[in-house]
Amino acid sequence: MKQTLNLAPPSAADKEFISRIEEAADTSIKLCYQCGKCTAGCPAAFAMDSPPRQIIRYLQLGLVEEVLAAQSIWICATCETCSARCPRGVDIASLMDACRREALAAGKISDKKVAVFNEAFLNGVKNFGRTYEAGLLIQHNLKTMQPLKDAQLGLPMMKRGKVSILPDRIKGKDQVKKIFQRIETMGRE
Repeated sequence: MKQTLNLAPPSAADKEFISRIEEAADTSIKLCYQCGKCTAGCPAAFAMDSPPRQIIRYLQLGLVEEVLAAQSIWICATCETCSARCPRGVDIASLMDACRREALAAGKISDKKVAVFNEAFLNGVKNFGRTYEAGLLIQHNLKTMQPLKDAQLGLPMMKRGKVSILPDRIKGKDQVKKIFQRIETMGRE
């Protein structure tokens, strides 16, 4: 299916959004000359509706709604391969992360499972200082009303030592909690 884009000058709100994204990512979209090295190196590009190069182009054209509607910003693993390969130094991984945060703040999540996964992941890090895979899976599956999804994989993974039934805890868990408290305080200001 061919996609039609309506090209018009970006609104003041779109310009402000792009400015926030660039500031949060500490990079400039104007540096990108669309060489495509980011997309060529991206290990998740095959699964994206709009690969990294296209997300940058949308931002350059002021197509904010297309960026916020793209599944790509949620598929991005933030592995930073794109940023490392960019000959102009555009931090694409940080841009994708900033776009995710803006989409969350605006309530523009096309798949609610993504928000549930994000919340479950952050809860694990907040409570245990690191991700707790079994808890993440259980919390995500319960909140998305699919309690037995992937249940057949749990025991074999535990037998192989890939997943633990109990969470591992780190030293300095209190410092991690302080980071979360500081972020929550910043969000209220």
